[in-house]
Amino acid sequence: MPHATSAATTHVPDLDQLARIASQIRRDIVRQVHAVQSGHPGGSLGCADLFTALYFHFMRHQPTPWDMDGRGQDLFFLSNGHISPVFYSTLARAGYFPVKELATFRRIDSRLQGHPTTHEGLPGVRMASGSLGQGMSVAIGAAMAKRMNGDHGLVISLHGDGELQEGQIWEAALFAAAKKVDNLISIVDLNGRQIDGDVDDVLPLGDLKAKWVAFGWDVQETNGNDMAELVRTLQEAKSRTGKGKPVMILMRTEMGQGVDFMMHSHEWHGIAPNDEQLSKALAQLPETLGDY
Repeated sequence: MPHATSAATTHVPDLDQLARIASQIRRDIVRQVHAVQSGHPGGSLGCADLFTALYFHFMRHQPTPWDMDGRGQDLFFLSNGHISPVFYSTLARAGYFPVKELATFRRIDSRLQGHPTTHEGLPGVRMASGSLGQGMSVAIGAAMAKRMNGDHGLVISLHGDGELQEGQIWEAALFAAAKKVDNLISIVDLNGRQIDGDVDDVLPLGDLKAKWVAFGWDVQETNGNDMAELVRTLQEAKSRTGKGKPVMILMRTEMGQGVDFMMHSHEWHGIAPNDEQLSKALAQLPETLGDY
């Protein structure tokens, strides 16, 4: 099983290996949600490639020993915390806690709650993320703390596109640019869907690239379900840090990516597959690292 290391990754990525890891993470996602008939598979599946690229290629991080400060490391903050299945699977597969613990997802007294929390002491989780809109503020604070401490690690945050309907996001965006928080890379998952339907039907976001540019950010766009393009974009984003602006990646994904009957609809935002649907999903997702 591959494990992350504390060294910054500068070698050419093994895209085939990253694809194998992403497939296993997708298997973990549908199995976690099915086991308790609760959770959010759609957005988790769509972001599996990103989490794989971050934790198995891009980020400089150390699973053990783990601490909240993460000095000298890159820090990740999940703002749209309902996609916890992909976060938990990635952390487990990267060596933060035993893979077998994924079987406790959403169960009473489990460290793997429906939304990540910190009081259970789960390694890899540095903020509780249930209420949407807060993650960018936390990430900015962490980035500023790193800068004050002379720590050259980066801070990465992930947000949903529906989450951009929260006003706190835009206050944080304005602040980050004004204070030149240029060790921050924020990513928005543009799958175009939220729990009540398409984002454009609920509350259209308009020209997001123009908005983020107007707020003073350095903006990139990428296909979050194309591993090669995604890795290139992350590397380019890193090259743009330290230049006076926070960096934004607008990442297009497909909700339910990898499972055909979960794609192209908001319906699988927050429902679990039944036994038959689980079998169909797993048939489309190769087992590459071994199921828990």
